[in-house]
Amino acid sequence: MLVDQVFRRFTEVGSRARGIFWLLVLLQFPAVWAGCDDPPARRVSWLRCDKQGADLQGADLREAVLTQVNLSDAKLTGARLSGADLGGAILGRADFSGAVLAGARLVSAKLDQAVFAGANMAGARLERAVLAQANLSNADLSGVQMYQANLAGANLSGANLSRATLAQADLTDARLADANLSGAVLSRAILENAVLSGANLHGAKLDGATLLNVDFTGANLAEATLADARIDGARFTDAKLDSTIWVDRQRCRPGSVGECR
Repeated sequence: MLVDQVFRRFTEVGSRARGIFWLLVLLQFPAVWAGCDDPPARRVSWLRCDKQGADLQGADLREAVLTQVNLSDAKLTGARLSGADLGGAILGRADFSGAVLAGARLVSAKLDQAVFAGANMAGARLERAVLAQANLSNADLSGVQMYQANLAGANLSGANLSRATLAQADLTDARLADANLSGAVLSRAILENAVLSGANLHGAKLDGATLLNVDFTGANLAEATLADARIDGARFTDAKLDSTIWVDRQRCRPGSVGECR
C-alpha cells in the first residue's frame, strides 16, 4: 500500500522521520484515533463518532473533543461539557437540561429541537448554529456568541442573554418573554412575530433589526438603540422607552412609556 511504501522510505532516515510520518497519518485519518468506544471522560476524543441516543446523563465531558459527533436524541441532562468542542456536531432533539456548557464551542452545530432548559451556557460559542424550535428556557446564555444563529421558533423565555451577541440571528417566532437581553447586540437580527413581553432590553442594540409584529408589552427598552429598525405592527404597550434611540435616530424623552416622546 502507498502508506507502507512511504513508511519504508521514512525508516531509512531515522526515528525523527518516523515520528513525522505518524503525525501526518494522525492528521490525515483522525477518525482512526478518535476512540469512539472509549467511555465518557474528561478530554475524551469522540471526533466524528456516532453516539445517537446515547445515555450520558451526568457525564463528565469537560474539554472533550466532540467535533462533528452525532449525539442526536442523546440524553445529557446534568452533563458537564465546559470547554468542550462540539463544532459541527449533530445534536438534534438531544436533552441538555441542567447541563453545564460554559465556554463550550458549538459553532455551526445542528441543534434542532434540542433541550437546554436551565442549562449553563455562559460564554459559549454558537455562531451559525441551528437551534430552530430548541428549548432554552431559563438557560444562562450570558455573553454567548450567536452571530447568524438560527433560533426560529425557539423558546428563550426567562433566559439570561445579557451581553449576548445575536447580530444577524434569525429569531422569527421566538419566545423571549421575561428574558434578560440587557446590553445584548441584535443588530440586523430578524425577530418577526417574536414575543418579548416583560423582557429586559436595557441598553440593547437593535439597530437595523426586523421587528415586525413583535410584542414588547411591558418590556424595558431604556437606552436601547432601534435606529433604522422595522417596527410595523410592533406593540410597545407599557414598554419603558426612557432615552431610547428610536427608529428615526431621535432620542426618546426620559420617562417615555409606551410611546417615544
